[in-house]
Amino acid sequence: MYAITIPEPGGPEALVWAEVPDPVPGEGEVLVEVAASAVNRADLLQRQGFYNPPPGASPYPGLECSGRVVALGPGVSGFSVGDEVCALLSGGGYAEKVAVPVGQLLPVPEGVDLVTAAALPEVTCTVWSNVFMIAHLRPGETLLVHGGASGIGTMAIQLAKAVGARVAVTAGSKEKLQHCAELGADILIDYREQDFVAELREATDGAGADVILDIMGAKYLDRNVKALAVNGRLAVIGLQGGVKGELNLGALLNKRAAVTATSLRGRPLTEKASIVAAVREHVWPLIAGGHVKPVVDRTLPMSEAPAAHRVLEESGNVGKVLLTP
Repeated sequence: MYAITIPEPGGPEALVWAEVPDPVPGEGEVLVEVAASAVNRADLLQRQGFYNPPPGASPYPGLECSGRVVALGPGVSGFSVGDEVCALLSGGGYAEKVAVPVGQLLPVPEGVDLVTAAALPEVTCTVWSNVFMIAHLRPGETLLVHGGASGIGTMAIQLAKAVGARVAVTAGSKEKLQHCAELGADILIDYREQDFVAELREATDGAGADVILDIMGAKYLDRNVKALAVNGRLAVIGLQGGVKGELNLGALLNKRAAVTATSLRGRPLTEKASIVAAVREHVWPLIAGGHVKPVVDRTLPMSEAPAAHRVLEESGNVGKVLLTP
């Protein structure tokens, strides 16, 4: 088969479409013929040599895909050859085929085509696990989403609105904020021109955000704590603004607030399977009912993965960038 390889870490040009051995499904795995994959910022880090796959995972980038089941490994049940699926991966999505643990497979949701389904696994699992399973966002609460026009952001807006929460977003342009508003965002903050702490407090009568979904890490840590409401929960899922920051424990204590930081890729198979099962139970009906939709910025051939990486590096996307073999 062909896959995107990384012979040497570097810029987008380090991604090479090359012939490689076919994967073989092991115990509890299925082999998926890939219809599409999607680009995540973790892929950019892997390309640069900063985020290696966990032990035993595929060496090729790609943390999600959609496609058809073409073979079953030993001990697999619940899926059959020919099923249309999408999957959460530890790697290997930028390829013509990938072996997937059966617990990380999802049926393609009703009303979504096979290629577009590749936009769903990573964002739905990330948002549901952090905003709902860990931070327990409730109806009537306020969620602040940094990077509201990203793949994660566009899904977080929709899921929060679907459960009856109020949503604030930050983004870097009026155009991106308009896209967020069309998805249901209530409070729109241009981080290039506005102080998100002041804007959020004004919009919430001084209360702040009950839950913050943060992709920036250190750069926003102090301001995020200031923006939290009493009993607020800060969920850090990205480190685009650095890995080390100063945390004011007194401010956190006074607000009885909490900070969590998680990633999906390195979690044990059992944890991933639990998250995928929760997404199938809670999110898939919302998609089938038309309340939540995948947001796709563009679709490119997988051989043009370098161009797709440049789009993300320049923050030129609203929603997901997909790749097709």
